[in-house]
Amino acid sequence: MLLRIRNLLLLGIAFTLLACQNDKQADSQTYISLQGETMGTYYRITYKDPEQRNFQQAIDSLLLALNQEVSTYIPSSMISNFNQSVEGILLSEGGKQKNHFLENLKAAAEIFTLTEGAFDPTIMPLGNYWGFGYTPRKPVTKVDSNLVDSLLDFVGFEKLQLVEEGERVKLNKRSPGIQLDFSALAKGYGVDAIGNLLKENEVNDFLVEIGGEVVARGLNKKGEPWSIGINQPSETSDLTDFVAIIPLENKGMATSGNYRNFYEVNGVKYSHTINPHTGFPERNTLLSATIIANNCMYADALATACMVLGTEAAFELINSLQDVDAYLIYGLEDGSLAEKYTPGLSDIFN
Repeated sequence: MLLRIRNLLLLGIAFTLLACQNDKQADSQTYISLQGETMGTYYRITYKDPEQRNFQQAIDSLLLALNQEVSTYIPSSMISNFNQSVEGILLSEGGKQKNHFLENLKAAAEIFTLTEGAFDPTIMPLGNYWGFGYTPRKPVTKVDSNLVDSLLDFVGFEKLQLVEEGERVKLNKRSPGIQLDFSALAKGYGVDAIGNLLKENEVNDFLVEIGGEVVARGLNKKGEPWSIGINQPSETSDLTDFVAIIPLENKGMATSGNYRNFYEVNGVKYSHTINPHTGFPERNTLLSATIIANNCMYADALATACMVLGTEAAFELINSLQDVDAYLIYGLEDGSLAEKYTPGLSDIFN
């Protein structure tokens, strides 16, 4: 009798363990992965949905609408129309606002002020000159300092004027040469927009990535926070060569660096990070800036600003902000790498 009871208990335990395994397997099967192309790069999305809904069409439609407003590579986009205009353009009339453009514009204004101009989307004329804009990429073989100085006359967010008259919203420029570039925050905005789309559909566990910029909510298939790798800041490193792995819990994360998008002329490297104050590609010891914030757009813009500011000023700025952390990788005189991170990341790296 005791033997029979023992066997029944073991059988019950076995069924319980099998049920747990099946529950975990079933739970993992509720996660859906999507991928596609946007903004000259890729997007990858993983989310948990017991209903197995496929949001690919809605996501692609959202990204298409976003690009039609903020992509400088689309000649008919709203930002292209503004850049080619003489005085500015009408953004909305009759209450039909172009939300994507305005949201990027307003966020850019906030980060411009916060960073004292280290982040400035009016950098576009200089980006084109140095070969990192929407015009065909052409390395500068002979720097024209006078031309750079003249282009600086078109740089400065204060040279824009947003006029709201009832339902009419217009963005004016104080000079025909002023142009905008939202590339330093548009990917982050797109990541957040997809995340909001998922949340509106009651999806609470997801990871959204566009070209390395991410937002994470809830848990992954293992019931753990999403783990995000930070790339080795080297032009020869593979995309899977990580220097650190960060568990991301209900946050956005973005990384900016000068180790991939650059060219070299006569032994001098010119990176895509243009300093809005000098007009030249920024050269300092900071190689990579990873920012973690409540949303990805904020992190995206701040990461770019950090690359302009340099290691110490970037650390001081991020450390002064609430709910924002930074992981900075910089070079030493002997060629080795060093890291610096804000106190909020101490538990991860200690």
